[in-house]
Amino acid sequence: MKELIMNEIEKYETIIVHRHVRPDPDAYGSQGGLVEIIKQSFPEKNVYAVGKEEPSLNYMRRLDVIDDEVYQNALVIVCDTANEERICDKRYRTGAKLIKIDHHPNEDPYGDFLWVDTGASSTSEMIYEFYLTFKDRGLTLSDDGARLLFAGIVGDTGRFIYPSTTDKTFSYAGELIHYNFSRPELFNEMYELDLNVVKLKGEVLQSFETLPNGAAAVYLKKEVLKKYDIRPEMASQLVSELGSVKGIKAWVFFIEEEDQIRVRLRSKGPIINGLARKYRGGGHPLASGASIHSWDEAKNVINDLIELCK
Repeated sequence: MKELIMNEIEKYETIIVHRHVRPDPDAYGSQGGLVEIIKQSFPEKNVYAVGKEEPSLNYMRRLDVIDDEVYQNALVIVCDTANEERICDKRYRTGAKLIKIDHHPNEDPYGDFLWVDTGASSTSEMIYEFYLTFKDRGLTLSDDGARLLFAGIVGDTGRFIYPSTTDKTFSYAGELIHYNFSRPELFNEMYELDLNVVKLKGEVLQSFETLPNGAAAVYLKKEVLKKYDIRPEMASQLVSELGSVKGIKAWVFFIEEEDQIRVRLRSKGPIINGLARKYRGGGHPLASGASIHSWDEAKNVINDLIELCK
């Protein structure tokens, strides 16, 4: 499959790379890293990274704004997006060919070509592997591309502590740090929190609800987010905070938006992506997400999580 994807990249003059809505560092890292590789390797090609920008990730890269006509006869590649409905910028359908590159369970096999590796720690790890596979065929990785891929790997492994981290992950990260970028500066940008987010973090740690069987829950309603002047996507930065609490096996963050309630599930053991699928979501075995539309439905999620933690 990597060979087929490489052939398509060589063939097309215009290549447009997408990723998922509400992006995280791996979404930006894999998207931006792939764009940088193609740009450096084929300077004559027109290569773009598109989607709605997430201001908290502007330090990684800024995105391109292109006209609809650019999609005509273009190759479209979607990175780090398990479900077609989560692809950011729906113009991805208007290109000549579609490729999916992802490390989530392949429950929605969209695209003309699919490279899905659920054993990879991140899609950024996959993009670096793609570079290694074809560097003798002309692929080039710039310092900025390496910075993006390293950030994506760090983000999706929780700084190398999640179970998805493998020998390969450490090996690739060890190679990437030899490129010319500042790791201290990158880590500061990734993990420094705005003061209002820090204050919300304090409230989360004081008010989270402990539940039977080692489950826990956090409720971030609109009035709480408004109190701290925080956008819902900013609140998602805190989802992993309960992982350090002794006795908690799995937990859920309910983050209220204008038209729905985002469900963020995390676990230290119980497999939770099946629960996420039940509520119109999905994801990894230990990190998943879903969407609900009422606080009554949140009670059902809670009951299911308690049962799952038995």
